[in-house]
Amino acid sequence: MNDPLSLAVLLVMGTLAGMINAAVGSGSLLTLPVLLALGVPPGTAVRTNTIGILFSTIGAVYGYRREIRAEGRALTGLVVVTALCAAAGSVLLLASPAAALEAVVPVLIVVALVLVVGQPRLTRWLAARRARREAAGRGADADASRRAGPYTRAALIAPLGAAAVYGGYFTAAQGILYMGILAVGTGRSLARINPVKNLLALVVNATAALVYLIAHLVLGAPIVWIGTAAIAVGALVGGYLGSHVARKLPDGVLRGTIVVVAVGALARQLLG
Repeated sequence: MNDPLSLAVLLVMGTLAGMINAAVGSGSLLTLPVLLALGVPPGTAVRTNTIGILFSTIGAVYGYRREIRAEGRALTGLVVVTALCAAAGSVLLLASPAAALEAVVPVLIVVALVLVVGQPRLTRWLAARRARREAAGRGADADASRRAGPYTRAALIAPLGAAAVYGGYFTAAQGILYMGILAVGTGRSLARINPVKNLLALVVNATAALVYLIAHLVLGAPIVWIGTAAIAVGALVGGYLGSHVARKLPDGVLRGTIVVVAVGALARQLLG
């Protein structure tokens, strides 16, 4: 781990992961395998990677700061729920065996993939359903919901909270889950929800990193700090660059990239 070649590989993978995280998420699927290949135990690898990859979301959120600021206070409740759920997921990782990841990850990736691929059809169905409700005399409630914004709806916050538990537990592929849930729940384009996805990833990663740091200081939970530093430097640069690249990509390209990343992640989990 201390040799220059290993650190260089982690630096490069951290940069690529930061760019992928800013665009679609799941950049940890690049850095985690490298840590595992270098002989880092799974639990230690997740903690090491989470703290390092946190800097990709810092860079991405800074790049999207105008879009996030435009949403205003509508994101407050969602951020609070996300932080609490991420903390629960992080504690769960500290208390559970690494083998539990093998059963959970493929299922969640498949769910996210279905949400992303089926998002246009699901969005049309939800819009038609809302129109029928308004026609049935619930127009005032619908108008209030639109004024408050889609990010205040319990039907959106609840599944995102569940995804945040997963994000705090494993971090890898969480961005795909957020993109799928946000796309279906808001009916907005992938490019428009991407800044919010990056904000949620920052909240989850920062919360998880704090829990892992406390566990390291109090309980002695191991973290490979030299590996964390290499990933962090690359991820910070990659996250900032990726936010500018992703902003210019059309919806179809983003959707296709998510599918490729998700299928690759699924194949890696199932085939080992």
